[in-house]
Amino acid sequence: MKISIAIKRKIIQVIALILMNPYIGNLKDGNLYKGSWKKFCSPGLNCYSCPAAGLSCPIGALQAVNGSIELKWSFYAIGLMCAFGILLGRAVCGFLCPFGLLQELLHKIPFPKKKLPFWPKLIKYGMLVVIVLMLPVIITNAAGMGEPFFCKFICPVGTIEGGIPLLITHQEIRSMAGALLAFKIVIAALIVIGCLIVSRFFCKVLCPLGAFYGFFNRISFVQLETDHTACTSCGKCSKVCPMDVNPSKNPNSMECIRCGKCIDQCEKGAIYFKNMI
Repeated sequence: MKISIAIKRKIIQVIALILMNPYIGNLKDGNLYKGSWKKFCSPGLNCYSCPAAGLSCPIGALQAVNGSIELKWSFYAIGLMCAFGILLGRAVCGFLCPFGLLQELLHKIPFPKKKLPFWPKLIKYGMLVVIVLMLPVIITNAAGMGEPFFCKFICPVGTIEGGIPLLITHQEIRSMAGALLAFKIVIAALIVIGCLIVSRFFCKVLCPLGAFYGFFNRISFVQLETDHTACTSCGKCSKVCPMDVNPSKNPNSMECIRCGKCIDQCEKGAIYFKNMI
């Protein structure tokens, strides 16, 4: 029996989640793993401050170096992101991002569902350019150091994976919790609600890492191809696309996360992965 891409993808997503977060035992006491593996960045969003995390977040690493007092550019972080992008494009989002898996599970919860117009999807590019790349360099403290603005004020991954577990396990953190943490929890709650309503809400609207990988979709090793001689333009592929892409017309859209739902749906086999085992 042929196994669908959907099942294969879920297996890979779970494996990726476990590999990026192998220190599950740390969630009990809130300790952070700080060993040598934390020098490496994960391909997807996975907060450094999560007690279970074994790797760093590429967006967090990029901001930390860009906002340092030496004003260095994080060639290591950006180099890894480019390597992942060239190899996989936004297949990282579809197969390897733990927060992507969480969004998909949230969207399965019974709740009114909506589709977004196109313009909110542009916000994530502003997040990448302004919040992640520019602000840590432009806005600095008296010592000349910039803040990791995306991690500190916006990222729900840090709140859900790091902030809340540490809040539960550390009395001293609870005693110091203030307006910023309350603000982050509200932002995370709003994003969770968005994910209940809109498929992959965070990916579509706010994720700077997805925005970055999207630039590589047309040149990445992993490509979607459409056989227009077999395609009947039935529209079934676009109806099942969680990112609101029409794969038959634009299979390598910057929004496509390579989830393969269109391939499973196409009865004619007109859509397929190129260069993917």
